[in-house]
Amino acid sequence: MKTIDDVLVRMDQIVAECKSNQSRIGYFAILYRQVTRRIRDGILVREFEDNPRMEKLDILFAGRFINAYDSWVIGNKPTESWLIAFEASKVSKHLVLQHLFLGINAHINLDLGISAADTVGTEPISGIQNDFNKINTVLAELVDGVKVNISKVSPIFGWLIPLAKGRDEMLLNFSIQLARDGAWKYAGEYYACPDRAVSIEERDVNISKLANKLINPGKFLLFIIKMVGFAEWKSVSRTMEQLDEVVKEAQTL
Repeated sequence: MKTIDDVLVRMDQIVAECKSNQSRIGYFAILYRQVTRRIRDGILVREFEDNPRMEKLDILFAGRFINAYDSWVIGNKPTESWLIAFEASKVSKHLVLQHLFLGINAHINLDLGISAADTVGTEPISGIQNDFNKINTVLAELVDGVKVNISKVSPIFGWLIPLAKGRDEMLLNFSIQLARDGAWKYAGEYYACPDRAVSIEERDVNISKLANKLINPGKFLLFIIKMVGFAEWKSVSRTMEQLDEVVKEAQTL
């Protein structure tokens, strides 16, 4: 992929594949496609500090998800963080929001720092921080919009929200801002590391632990999550259609 438009073509293909195959990976793909559209539109109006560099960052960043997805589809093993997200998509017991957060967890906590460092090459990594933060702002705005309208895909999800207060539950307290801060810290570590392959392996171990917390909530929430799940659409393709409407509405808020 040489341009952000190439990325969007491939994202459209992945969304279509997931819809045809009833794959829940399509939930994250729909959200991330909208993030990519938003970044493309921002580049066109020269919104970022360095717009050509932002396009390079977006291509590398999206490429990590696309490569992980393509590897998994043909039976190869992606990073453990993505593998957990992909394998979770095979079962119906997880909520739509869990699938979204599993993708965000792998993509922000692991992929973004790597992509930022690879984008700048030998240039100081500090120079990309503002545009790095803007990607996270775009994603956070979309996720917040999805949460506001989550009832369209998860009618009784609101039952879970009051339970978050005072509880250390990864699912309910997942913070994109904290993920962003951790990702930026890791970008600096990866940038300076002489053995980047080892750095990725070590980071992946830690991020996969967060993924397991997202899909294995505490016993207190397990029953409630099951009840919420019963009220969600059982058709993956229908849920994807509803989610696509929600993310597009979120973009206009």
